[in-house]
Amino acid sequence: MVNLNSLKVTRNLAATGKMQQLARDVRKLEDQLAACTRCGMCQANCPLFAQTGKEADVSRGKLVLINGLIDQMFDDAKGVNERLQRCLLCGSCAHGCPSGVNVLDIFLKARVIIAQYLGLPFAKKIVFKQLLSHPDTFNGLMGRVASFQKIFFKREHNVQKTSCARIASPLLRHRHMVPLDDTAFNQTLGSIDCRIDGKGVKVAFFVGCLIDKAFPNIAHSVVDVLSHFNAQVFIPSHQGCCGIPAIASGDFETFKVLVKRHIDLFSKEKFDYLVTACATCSSTIINLWPSLLKQGDKLLLRRIEALAEKTVDISWLMEKRFDLTSAIPENEGGKKKVTYHDPCHLKKSLGIFNEPRQVILAAGHDIKEMKDSDTCCGMGGSFNLAHYDISTQIGLKKAQNIIDTGCSTVATSCPACMMQISDMLARLKQPVAVKHPVEIYAQALGAKRKPSDL
Repeated sequence: MVNLNSLKVTRNLAATGKMQQLARDVRKLEDQLAACTRCGMCQANCPLFAQTGKEADVSRGKLVLINGLIDQMFDDAKGVNERLQRCLLCGSCAHGCPSGVNVLDIFLKARVIIAQYLGLPFAKKIVFKQLLSHPDTFNGLMGRVASFQKIFFKREHNVQKTSCARIASPLLRHRHMVPLDDTAFNQTLGSIDCRIDGKGVKVAFFVGCLIDKAFPNIAHSVVDVLSHFNAQVFIPSHQGCCGIPAIASGDFETFKVLVKRHIDLFSKEKFDYLVTACATCSSTIINLWPSLLKQGDKLLLRRIEALAEKTVDISWLMEKRFDLTSAIPENEGGKKKVTYHDPCHLKKSLGIFNEPRQVILAAGHDIKEMKDSDTCCGMGGSFNLAHYDISTQIGLKKAQNIIDTGCSTVATSCPACMMQISDMLARLKQPVAVKHPVEIYAQALGAKRKPSDL
């Protein structure tokens, strides 16, 4: 006969042992945590705290919770994880921290440790381990989804070109979504090889998921601009995600698989720069790839660091290496006033803010600055899915700042920001187009692709 009391004691001991192991794992972050002086500057900079007013939503509060795991002051790892997930990962706290605490690094490492303790939810296991970590499978699935999305979504008649769900659902009913493009950029790569073209700087192009599938015109614009300036362009096929969705959910293994895949892909050619048109991809490759894989394979780390040193945003490359004011024809639509939203991962993480503005000015337009151009738009990747109400509150403030400029176009260098801003402007029924600076410049060049080209 089973002794229920003995079984209960055994289970309690096992749970206690797991908590003690969790505490030991989290203790690896102790030195980084010690740098926080609890001064509260993160409170003043956090867009989430500005909406909720909750101390647990600000970085200082989250760091206290992580410390609590180390000291085993409580055993609610799931509750701590839920608080850690309530974060936009915008970097506003780290950007304004007088002690230089690398908050994003701490949060992501803590998420990994807790995910190893709790395990990933089933849906995330499928998405990350079966799809995202296999880019060819993921690309194929997204291609099929793009073909059938018209059944479930209807195109709205607005300048943002968003779609809304035909069937009401808790997740989709209020969203104005940028749909997947009928032809992803990766589907055009089979017939091109730009490596032998051009005599100038040699550039490798990391495309990124959202640009590839939702905004392929940005990728085409990148190639048009690079070709115009006689760059040698290397675009390896079979690219995938930079890994930020996986690591943000605590899936370190999928993150590592994706990093190694791209290191191998891009090592096939020598080049001067690895360029991206996505602020989040740039920040992930430059900052997170080396930081989060620092303790692993030293040879891999050297290869990562070498690639990170070559990685630049497209606007930086254009402004620093090309003569942007040369051979720009007069705009067919005339000079326009354009406002610009600074993506958090570009300005706060990489210090890039003047370069995209110079690209827009060189295209023959004027810049009209919006209020708080560098405040977060509220997207935050998966945060938008899990906390859409808060994401919307933050996003509507950004949309109003855009509207107040009176500009007919808002530019930004992050496809995720483009999705969020498009959603908010469509919600408010405002005729403001959302563009990437490189699109604006390519249009000014008058670049026209033939059917046989990209």
